Amino acid sequence: MSVQPKVIAAFDFDGTLTHGDTLFSFLRFTTGTSKTMLLLAAKLPLLVGYLFGKSSRQSTKEKVLKAFYSGMPLKTLQLLGEQFATQHLDSHLKPHAMERVRWHLSQGHRCILISASIDVYLDPWAKKHGFNDVICSEVESDSQGNVTGLLKGENCWGPEKTRRLEALLGPRDEYTLYAYGNSRGDQELLAMADHSFYRKFT
Repeated sequence: MSVQPKVIAAFDFDGTLTHGDTLFSFLRFTTGTSKTMLLLAAKLPLLVGYLFGKSSRQSTKEKVLKAFYSGMPLKTLQLLGEQFATQHLDSHLKPHAMERVRWHLSQGHRCILISASIDVYLDPWAKKHGFNDVICSEVESDSQGNVTGLLKGENCWGPEKTRRLEALLGPRDEYTLYAYGNSRGDQELLAMADHSFYRKFT
């Protein structure tokens, strides 16, 4: 008697489950609107350079994170992330997208959140909503437990998403994969799926 493969549902976060990007909202939540705008204004040449391909996604994100959080105790940032996840993040969600998450959970499927956004708020949010695993960009801390502004490893975007998913799940032929995404950063993930959903849920 053959054993049916397990079913995995992998969801991108920003723009797929939410209305747009959430990192800017997190910056505002932790730092205040006025200071956030000042800090981002100081990084305007960097941001323009990124738009024109002069700076990588990882380098740009790390320089922004460094400007906002370098030297902050990681535990403090994690607490802020948990507050953001529990008090504010649900207001960014697309109700029909979350219905799809709940459907997969009701079927007993293993639900994985896979995103370039950062762990300090994605981890508590995913736990709150019943996800089994989180694959995302991780904030690095130094030996004293303070945020460096760098990421631990690679920014979780594009090919990095599939690399981490394969590392977590093992041989591809041992599971059926549903994948949900909305942008260029999800193309590799969608391409490896048995059932891919680009900017749609059914």
